[in-house]
Amino acid sequence: MEGASRGNFFTELLKFIVLAIIIVVPIRLWVAQPFIVSGASMEPTFETGQYLIIDELTYHFSNPQRGDIIIFRYPLNPSEFFIKRVIGLPGETVHVTPQNVTITEVNGATETLSEPYLVNQGNEVDLTVRLGSDQYFVMGDNRPDSSDSRSWGPVPRSDIVGRAFLRLLPVPVAGFFPGKFSFPPPTLPSSASTTLPASINLL
Repeated sequence: MEGASRGNFFTELLKFIVLAIIIVVPIRLWVAQPFIVSGASMEPTFETGQYLIIDELTYHFSNPQRGDIIIFRYPLNPSEFFIKRVIGLPGETVHVTPQNVTITEVNGATETLSEPYLVNQGNEVDLTVRLGSDQYFVMGDNRPDSSDSRSWGPVPRSDIVGRAFLRLLPVPVAGFFPGKFSFPPPTLPSSASTTLPASINLL
């Protein structure tokens, strides 16, 4: 009986392990995975050592939006993962000056971004970038200490892994969608505001 009990125990244990693998592995590959922040480029929004859960599922059904915090493969070295904020969307023109960032949307709407999450400002560059149909312009919240699209260019859509879904640690700052900021819609040129069909989605 003792031998049979041990056999049953190990059989059930093996079943549990196999079931756990079947459940956990797909979740890690396609739904969510952990990410530990390293570096100062997103301070004070994120600091080194903070533990995040990355939502890898949403962007299979919708596109990143301005203000989203995304994790992506560094275009110059895909084995590295970066965390930044989405600033420019596909088809837009991004104009960065030492003082501010201005966006021109595909429909001609323009906006100088108000970025209340910034503490350390200063872009230290003056450039204009026209984004392709699958490119995103990203920047760190700690502008003087961030390596981002200002220096190495836009991020292809295919390099985006997911968005910051949950900050688990440290506990005092834990919460869902950490750092996310929703920008108001840009202002349309007066000549365009009366000619656009009502069905056009300006976002």
